[in-house]
Amino acid sequence: MTENTPAIATADTYKRLGANPYRPWPARITSIQQLTPKEKLFELRIIDASVRDAFRHTAGQFVELSIFGVGEAPISISSAPSKQGFIELCIREAGTVTSAMHRMRAGDIVGLRGPFGRGFPFDEMRGHDILLVAGGLGIAPLKSLINHIHDERHEFGKVTILLGARSPKEILFRQEFDMWRHREDFDLQMTVDIPDDDWDGEVGLVTKLFDALEVDPENTYGAICGPPVMYRFVVAEMRKKDLDVDRIYVSFERRMKCGIGKCCHCGVGHKYACIDGPVFSYWEAMNLKEAM
Repeated sequence: MTENTPAIATADTYKRLGANPYRPWPARITSIQQLTPKEKLFELRIIDASVRDAFRHTAGQFVELSIFGVGEAPISISSAPSKQGFIELCIREAGTVTSAMHRMRAGDIVGLRGPFGRGFPFDEMRGHDILLVAGGLGIAPLKSLINHIHDERHEFGKVTILLGARSPKEILFRQEFDMWRHREDFDLQMTVDIPDDDWDGEVGLVTKLFDALEVDPENTYGAICGPPVMYRFVVAEMRKKDLDVDRIYVSFERRMKCGIGKCCHCGVGHKYACIDGPVFSYWEAMNLKEAM
């Protein structure tokens, strides 16, 4: 069975630059967009031109965001790898570091370490149908993959995106997704748990969207990102559609700290989310203790 190969680009970048992976690179906030009452989208630009030019990531990787004098937190990269020079981070205000970030303004300086981890197997996915399932904030790392596919749309077959949220006002990237719903080359379906008076879509869990879904299991890759509680149920629906366990990918973003496998804080079974993940094939995940 095929396994997602660990990313080595991060180590190569630090080695090539002679940089210390524990030392954040200063980055300037270039724009801030309020997405929901709890989430903002930050666009960042690394100040050092040599570092900025060397920075490369794959969809599914993350960075460690530093607010100087406050702390550090792992954040998934939301921008596509093809967007050079700028990095997008979708951040929910939830703790000390993220709350401090929400108080920042355009022009302020923060720190970045990374990119870290192993992303989605983009090259393996080429030439195939793609089924993406996101719940809540899980759309943030999947947006990087969606935009990467969008940039090379001719390389892929049918692309289906299933998105679940608690309520319409909590749907991230709503304006962008409303536009994509009307594109012929993307099949975007959304559902919410609690509708409002203006909601005209499905109501219920994201697994409900599988009922009428047609999938070619021999030619489809699946990717899932969202609250841990949804994983086993979404995987079960994908398995009902006969997707192979080594063609279903899940993102485990949990307890990352150092980003380079030294602090052992993000252990998933006998592996570490920061270097062996955060993206795992379901074949790997089903054999990892405490993974799902």
